[in-house]
Order: sequence, then C-alpha cells, then structure tokens
Amino acid sequence: MPTFAAPDGTRLAFHVRGEGEPLIVLPGGPMRASAYLGNLGGLDAHRRLVLLDLRGTGESGVPADPATYRCDRLVDDVEALRIRLGLERMDLLAHSAGGSLALLYAARYPRRIARLALVTATPWALGWPATADDRRTAARLRASEPWFAEAFPAFEAWLDGSGDFDPVFVPFFHGRWDDTARAHADREEAETNDEAADVYGGDGAYDPEATRDALVRLAAPVLVLAGGADGGPSPALARRTAGVFRHAECVVQPGAGHYPWLDDPEWFTRRLSAFFS
Repeated sequence: MPTFAAPDGTRLAFHVRGEGEPLIVLPGGPMRASAYLGNLGGLDAHRRLVLLDLRGTGESGVPADPATYRCDRLVDDVEALRIRLGLERMDLLAHSAGGSLALLYAARYPRRIARLALVTATPWALGWPATADDRRTAARLRASEPWFAEAFPAFEAWLDGSGDFDPVFVPFFHGRWDDTARAHADREEAETNDEAADVYGGDGAYDPEATRDALVRLAAPVLVLAGGADGGPSPALARRTAGVFRHAECVVQPGAGHYPWLDDPEWFTRRLSAFFS
C-alpha cells in the first residue's frame, strides 16, 4: 500500500486500482474510508484509480491536531498527493462531501486540474446545502417501494429536526435497495471517522463567495453528475453548481441515488470514462 507524508508529517495512504492514466479520487462521507468506493462500478477498467484515504480514515494516520480534519485544511493533503505522484496536472473525481474538498482544491490550484468530475456532490463549499424540501421531493419518488410507509415518517422527522438519523430510511440514499446496497450501507459506520466528520465542515471551513469567485478562473472541463432519485444534491442543485464554472456540463443518471455506480454501473462507467478519455 503506497503512502506519503502530509505537510504536517501525518502519514497518508492511497489505494491503486486498475491500469492506465491516473484518476485521483476523493471520498465523501464526510471522512469515510475510500474502500466504500470500490472500483466505481468498473471505472478501473478504463483508468488507474488512485483513491485517497483522508487523514484519520482507512489506512491513513491520525493527525496530532484534530483541527486538521477541517475541509479547507485537507487541501494541503490533496496537493501533497499530486506532488507524490509527480503529476503536473491531474484528473480529479470527488464524491459527495468530497466534492467540497475538490472545489476548494480547484479554487486554490486551478492550474493543477486537467478535468474535474463532481459525483452527487453537495456544494457546501459554495454555500448551497441540500434543502429539506429537495430531500422530501426525492423521497416521495419512492412511494411505491415496500419500505416507504415505514421509512418516510422517520425521514421527515430527521429533516425537521424532531428525530435522529434512523437506519430505516437509508434506502432513500440508494436508487435500488437491493443486497448490494444493503451491504454497502452496513459498512458505513465502521468506515467513517465520526470525530473527523464533525470537524470537516466546522467554522471557517468555507468561504463560499471567495470560492465561487476563484472557480471562475478554472479553465478545465467539469462534469457535474446528479442522481435522478437523489435529493442531496437534487438535479436542480447540481445544475446550479455547474453554472459556477466556465466549461461545465451537468448530467443526470436516471433513477440513481447518492451512490450512482451501484445503481447502474454500466451507465456510470460509460459516462465517466467518456469524460475522462
């Protein structure tokens, strides 16, 4: 397993899958080990995936200073990975919460990005969180599912703050609630550093106006991919994100949830491999 040193000395790990030109992949969660990404539905057949375990997750070391879990502080780790790989510019893919890290990296180092893909990425770094209404609207698309009647009231309670997160509504985050999705969801708790997740978006992590202004300088092509059944982000929020960039397109994967490579691996791989070819 290859490793490298972050600027503060924390030992970080990354995992390589496939052959060919490298594609750097930032996981979400926030602060979930990159193992949950698997091979991104078979994308490793087209590109050499370099999946970073963010500090304190997976095989990466725990930092001496927990404040370095904050999203803006992690930008230095991504840059250290680029240098470790010897890349002048890099193709970058980020999923979910990792999208905000990718946005901050692109804002700070626009000339280091060759191509950028944001996969079901909620743009906290732009000041645009997914709304409760977005999530409710997406959830209601699943009304015919056998688990909906039990899951929806708990989901609404979580959204309005009257209830805690309940595993009963985890199916809303998946376009297909099958054995593959269940196994994927069952691993989340063990793969996530909750302490780090609490710090990730803490006070000072984001300066949305400055980030939006900086991203105007990004000349690289950008792909923003949304799931048709995802509420965080909704397709509308994904399109708004794409509008920040000079050269961006937004695509919606039909019927997909927050983990689109699980719902239709062939569609996902075909679209992403075309973008990064």
